[in-house]
Amino acid sequence: ELQAIVIAVDYRLAPEHPFPIPLEDCYAALEWIFCNGAAQGMNTSNLVIMGHSAGGGLAAALALLARDRGLRTIAGLVLIYPMLDHRTGTPDAPPANPTTGTFSWSRQANHFCWECLRGAYAVDDDRKALFSPALATDLSDLPPTFICVGALDLFLEEDLAFGLALSRSGVPVELHVYPGVPHMFDQLPGEQTAQATQDIARAMRRMIAAGLCD
Repeated sequence: ELQAIVIAVDYRLAPEHPFPIPLEDCYAALEWIFCNGAAQGMNTSNLVIMGHSAGGGLAAALALLARDRGLRTIAGLVLIYPMLDHRTGTPDAPPANPTTGTFSWSRQANHFCWECLRGAYAVDDDRKALFSPALATDLSDLPPTFICVGALDLFLEEDLAFGLALSRSGVPVELHVYPGVPHMFDQLPGEQTAQATQDIARAMRRMIAAGLCD
């Protein structure tokens, strides 16, 4: 529908390859695209980074890393129910929302996966926002961002908080909450899946067009 080139990065996975290996793999791919994309027929001025769930958290971290390292401007960031906060599902988290985390993805599963990604990392240095983007204190100069999440998703509150933090940092943000659906709701057919697909396509179309104009 968008007539866009899609590149799926085969990054190495935790627990065999903990933080920051998956992120650095994605950064290497992004750097390669900017250096070699034109020779492959790509217009890198309208590049959009997108990720689902854990990949959404990785996409957010990649946008932060690209900004910090001065890589070229990214046209947009699309986060589909992103996994952003390693504290969710732990004793350090705020009181649990009883309406979230019952279906599809539990607090226990979330804690386990974050521990796999963390490995031996102590989350105590200036890389912690790249590990867990919810910890970022500076979101300025990130690209326009689209976030969508189900109202029953465990990640509802961290995604809402991240969207608000982006807005407060002056980043254009579009946030959608789909009622009555849990994590990974778009893997099943239904009204909310159809709506989310339309919303994502519309946002990406706008980001791509804006990138071409810059």
